Amino acid sequence: MTQLIHLDGNSLTLEEVIAVARHGAQCELDKEAQEAVIASRKIVDDIVREKRVVYGVTTGFGSLCNVSISPEDTVQLQENLIRTHASGFGDPLPEDAVRAIMLIRINSLLKGYSGIRLSTVEKLLELLNKGVTPFIPEKGSLGASGDLAPLSHMVLPMLGLGHAYYKGQLLSGQEALDQAGIEKIQLAAKEGLALINGTTVLTGIGALATYDGIQLLKLSDIAGALSMEVHNGITSPFEEDLHTIRPQSGQLATARNIRNLLEGSKNTTVATQQRVQDPYTLRCIPQIHGASKDSIAYVKEKV
Repeated sequence: MTQLIHLDGNSLTLEEVIAVARHGAQCELDKEAQEAVIASRKIVDDIVREKRVVYGVTTGFGSLCNVSISPEDTVQLQENLIRTHASGFGDPLPEDAVRAIMLIRINSLLKGYSGIRLSTVEKLLELLNKGVTPFIPEKGSLGASGDLAPLSHMVLPMLGLGHAYYKGQLLSGQEALDQAGIEKIQLAAKEGLALINGTTVLTGIGALATYDGIQLLKLSDIAGALSMEVHNGITSPFEEDLHTIRPQSGQLATARNIRNLLEGSKNTTVATQQRVQDPYTLRCIPQIHGASKDSIAYVKEKV
């Protein structure tokens, strides 16, 4: 049975990102989060109706921030934003990275601060659940100013534009929608800005890299223990008392892992007068692996 991920804007885990990005888990939207999105959208609708001056809603963008946009032109403004910023280049991002990006963008929008319509969030979710993966070039992001270019490429297929992968084929955005049985949308006021103004691409790729780093660190401890076996290593440097002197969590965890993996080993030994110590590459495994674990743990906490 396919795993179902419940999205509420706040509780998405790294493991759930992997389940969706790499294993095709389906997603559903939390009811309270939907209500928050609807409430946020009402604010935008009121701004447009009252013709208030608000950047990116009733004005142009960037240097055009002093140019007023009529209610009739707000829709075209948002589509123009997507078209003009879809300027990435290079090889496409891998499918799992794009799916992670879509998932994290949906989750972010569910916080209810962007002013996007619920129907637009649901459309992006429909693409994700039905396996329509936008073609996003890997180069062109502005980073700190936002992943404007790559996220614009993410949005294009929702409008029947750009390109997307569906069932292993690269198709035009409209053809991918047609084959998946999805209707294209027309953006409303503020929605283009809501969809692309963020660092979701950096977060999505970073989430996958963090998960892979965690798996590699597990394997690295196993490889370290095997190296100790092969070289008849000295286990004394892994004793707990030595590592509690400088209680780095990753270092302590690595030493404990190595001790557990070597428990009962007949190929390792302890330090003696005849053999005082092993080379750094063996005896400093906890310090090296541990520092990497601490770095990964910090990133995971921030994600």
